[in-house]
Amino acid sequence: MNSALIGDDPALWAALEASDAAGLPPIAVSAQQGKFLSLLASAMQARRILEIGTLGGFSTIWLARGAGPQGRVVTLEYEPKHAEVARSNLQRAGVADRVEVIVGAALHTLPTLTGGPFDLVFIDADKENNVAYVEWAVRLTRPGSLIVVDNVIRGGQVVTPAPGDRRVQAVRQTIELMGKHPQLDAAALQTVGPRIGMASRSRWSSSRHGVRSARACSAEVISVIRSAVSPA
Repeated sequence: MNSALIGDDPALWAALEASDAAGLPPIAVSAQQGKFLSLLASAMQARRILEIGTLGGFSTIWLARGAGPQGRVVTLEYEPKHAEVARSNLQRAGVADRVEVIVGAALHTLPTLTGGPFDLVFIDADKENNVAYVEWAVRLTRPGSLIVVDNVIRGGQVVTPAPGDRRVQAVRQTIELMGKHPQLDAAALQTVGPRIGMASRSRWSSSRHGVRSARACSAEVISVIRSAVSPA
């Protein structure tokens, strides 16, 4: 599937290889999930994107591509080492000029963000703070913005979370918040089992010559939230 829909993309595969070589945990989104994020950004013509959790910048590259040459991505990363790897990967991918990497705990850096509302927010960081991240995402977006939260099903554990698993408990609380929040309209998309194919007519010129396989699509889940109501 990756070879058919993504093809040979040296910058992407180099980003994964550089992250592995630097010892970063192998928890980046899959190539298909990254492409999905890019399609979302492109389809809604997102020009200001916020990412909470950079890791090695793999998803950041996809978001920056979806935003296009005039778009801007702000990505928050707790670990300085991860941020350093990400900056190198972004430079190699040719999107560093449209991405700002901010290092520090997201709950400390989120209050410092300026420049108007974000069109799209992608949350893929420590699950224990997901509720706070979603609340900040609502504050930093506008009606019609899109908020995407990764890893919300946790292999089905979220249905009957173990009492001692703080991450699963936090994810469950996040889902409950998304479902009852007066300014949000939410849906969970499970990327396991039969899949829905998506395509978007590209607004940016690109080429995909040759074929190369990437990491297999993982059984991840993305929850999509739409800010639907103006703040009171």
